[in-house]
Amino acid sequence: MERIIPFNRPYLTGKEAHYVYDAVYTGKLSGNGKYTHLCQDFFKEKYGFGKCLLTTSCTDALEMAALLLNIKSGDEVILPSYTFVSTANAFVLRGAKLVFVDSREDHPGMDENKIEELITEKTRAIVPVHYAGVACDMDKIMALAEKYGLYVVEDAAQAIDSYYTGKDGVKKALGSIGHLAAFSFHETKNIISGEGGMLAINDPDFMDRAEILWEKGTNRSAFFRGEVDKYGWVDVGSSFLPSEIIAAFLWAQLENLEEIQKKRIEHWNQYFEGLNDWIREQGMNLPYIPSYATNNAHMFYIVCESGAQRDFIIKKLKKRKIHSVFHYLSLHKSPFYKGIHGSRELIHSDTYSDHLIRLPLFFQLTKDDIEYILKVLKSK
Repeated sequence: MERIIPFNRPYLTGKEAHYVYDAVYTGKLSGNGKYTHLCQDFFKEKYGFGKCLLTTSCTDALEMAALLLNIKSGDEVILPSYTFVSTANAFVLRGAKLVFVDSREDHPGMDENKIEELITEKTRAIVPVHYAGVACDMDKIMALAEKYGLYVVEDAAQAIDSYYTGKDGVKKALGSIGHLAAFSFHETKNIISGEGGMLAINDPDFMDRAEILWEKGTNRSAFFRGEVDKYGWVDVGSSFLPSEIIAAFLWAQLENLEEIQKKRIEHWNQYFEGLNDWIREQGMNLPYIPSYATNNAHMFYIVCESGAQRDFIIKKLKKRKIHSVFHYLSLHKSPFYKGIHGSRELIHSDTYSDHLIRLPLFFQLTKDDIEYILKVLKSK
């Protein structure tokens, strides 16, 4: 039988259907029920987030963040160009001007040393994206935020169970450092619920209002806690919270977080060790993990020497039924935003857009699968 290796295959722990069944037959299908609370409490207790609210997607979590910050027309938001469009859309929808910062030379994440020169009197927020679950230098970013009176929204879509160690030696979970943080549980992430996300609120000033935005602009949650005798429309908002079915699915994943992470890290290390010498010979680069960051094995990528080399490798793998993919296209060159961005060059962002390949990485991969991928990669 011919071996076929997809880029991703969603992993099921075996309890998802059981918990979904339980949610269905308890008669509570809308959000903010038993499984929503289990998941939110898990994240708060394990990672030290201030307050957690599940959302239907990371996109929704980012849009909630923009609403909480009262982003409006004329405001500027600094973010990397090398990211998914949701990071940008959340703030564009509020009328903000996007100010893109280049990637680092050694990593696709934003270059923290190029942020300050982009700050103006109109800047309201910095949005670091922890690419591949690898931390941005949060000491530098938070210092800039404090110096200029800015907010920090961590786009931690890929960063579940990943950490940052600051200059003070304290190890903190990504998503617990900025004022707000957004996570994704899309089926391509380490922990999944099909679609789904979460907003972590670490600044106490935003906690009460976040719950109101989450509940369509009403104080419905306070009503059900008995804090008010009736609920009504008190602010803007939308239907951000997911159903109990999504939360029940997610809970099954969270119960198996350690097992999932252990297996993914084993796969990541096998790739790294197996490719180390060959990559150098080919003039390519492997992922770089700064000393202050941990690796949650969200993805394994290689950075090719040229676009032609990347195309050749993708075609070679595809010919042997191995599905690899390139990743983001620089947002500053997108049809929607290139006219607004202007002519400022972001060399490293474009390099990753043209040269980076993501290899298959999911729980069910076997050591033999990865050895096969390594063999095909190294073949003439």
